[in-house]
Amino acid sequence: KDLGIEWVLIGHSERREYFQESDELLATKLKYILEAGLKCVFCIGEKLPEREKGLEATMAVCIQQMEQVKGLLDPTKVVIAYEPVWAIGTGVTATAEQAQETHAEIRKWIAANVSADCAAQIRIQYGGSANAKNAPEL
Repeated sequence: KDLGIEWVLIGHSERREYFQESDELLATKLKYILEAGLKCVFCIGEKLPEREKGLEATMAVCIQQMEQVKGLLDPTKVVIAYEPVWAIGTGVTATAEQAQETHAEIRKWIAANVSADCAAQIRIQYGGSANAKNAPEL
């Protein structure tokens, strides 16, 4: 904060995988970030086996990743970055339809488990790979 930094990104798939950052640890980090007066981009997303099983399996992963932080989801301070792990650095990108349907389900879950107001106001952005061709659509 002393350096003028306003935003912190946590929950990135590589940190979750390679540093074994658990949902519980990320909840602790988010609480600390918000208490320090910073804002946060909180990353969530599924791997390819879950995506291949369909939206329900994708959402099971996303819900598990959000469950510990649902009480901390302040739309003025937290952005959800949906980053399908299978679409990061693989050359494969989610279609706009896949991203939108997942964003809609995330918003629906937030409405049911946090509040309709939070769901309506929180920013949910796509965090997977994009290119010049599909970026406008995503």
